[in-house]
Amino acid sequence: MKIKVIEYSFTVCKIMNISDVDFNDEFCFVGKTDEELSLVCRTEKVPDNITEREDSWKAFRIEGILELSMIGILSKISAILAENRIGIFVISTYNTDYIMVKKENFEKALKVLKEKGYEVLL
Repeated sequence: MKIKVIEYSFTVCKIMNISDVDFNDEFCFVGKTDEELSLVCRTEKVPDNITEREDSWKAFRIEGILELSMIGILSKISAILAENRIGIFVISTYNTDYIMVKKENFEKALKVLKEKGYEVLL
């Protein structure tokens, strides 16, 4: 399986509303539940109306379009990273999944995934 490195630094944050979110940017993900409104975006695109933030995330995506019926893809990747004490933040979209790790763990994450047979695309 191929994973593609995303060359940006990301921020995960809580926002008050979506009015200042740049939906035209290349990477922007908003999640809303009954308890919160969350945003993941490039660090330089964080809006002013945040209530909490965590910077220094790096990301890669699973290449290709994954069928929604596919089982175990995230489970395998998360198990490999957990075995190596690397925490993750995951974003799933209709097409694929994005795995984010803290910047200080990013190179180690790529290394262990390569060792387990994943092809890393830069």
